Amino acid sequence: MFPMSTLHLSPPWIKVGKRIESLVRKALYTYSMLEKHRKIVVALSGGKDSLTLLLMLKAISGRGFPKLDLHAVNIKGKYSCGAEISQQYLINICNRIQVSFTSIASSYEPEVLECYTCSQVRRRLLFQAAAEIGASAVAFGHHRDDLVQTTLMNILHKAEFSGMLPVLDMVHFNVTILRPLIFIPEFWIRKFAKESGFARVTCRCPVVSLRTKTEAILKELEHTFPQARHNIALAVERFGLSNSQKKKTIKYYYKLIVFLLLAINLFLGCFYEQTIENSIN
Repeated sequence: MFPMSTLHLSPPWIKVGKRIESLVRKALYTYSMLEKHRKIVVALSGGKDSLTLLLMLKAISGRGFPKLDLHAVNIKGKYSCGAEISQQYLINICNRIQVSFTSIASSYEPEVLECYTCSQVRRRLLFQAAAEIGASAVAFGHHRDDLVQTTLMNILHKAEFSGMLPVLDMVHFNVTILRPLIFIPEFWIRKFAKESGFARVTCRCPVVSLRTKTEAILKELEHTFPQARHNIALAVERFGLSNSQKKKTIKYYYKLIVFLLLAINLFLGCFYEQTIENSIN
């Protein structure tokens, strides 16, 4: 049994937690993540990323941002990211920070493991849980390194310059994906996990994924370009903010045009009525 007394689960944070919370706040504000969402499902595998996400959202709730109704949901499965973490460990953490906890069993156990299908199965279960809970968003613990890996994978594998979107509306499921850790380097999260006393988790999945191979390429790049990881993340951020600003500008001018058309229509209507009234008189 993991000793719960050693866990540090709330502010004031010891060291790196302050920097993580600051960047989470930046992400929430920059991408208006909480503008429409109060009840949020947090995908909780039990690993360092998802636990960091849960603690940060709980710490931020009601402090400079609206009060959040958080629901931790864990997907159980033979090859899930937190398969070796006991359910009681996660329940105890959620009880201590006063967040509801739900565990859902996944029956996905194919003869040949395939990363994409596995992730889609778990994601679909999370979306279903969000619908049952009445949550409008699901928060994932994807961090800056995940963003960089995904971007490089898409360039090399699909010839696309695209990364993970910080906010993604899943229209068919009537839910929004949020990624509040999108600005956080993974090594900060590792430090935070150690400072907070998280249990160590080893992924049981035997597949050497494309993401693992991409990470190896990134490490090789960093030998020649030490800022490669940071610069890829920055390029994606700038590209995303640029597109976001363009969409906001287009939306603004669309509303302005609609307003002007309505005003002209109203003016012409009043002018027409006045003309008729004058002709009668």
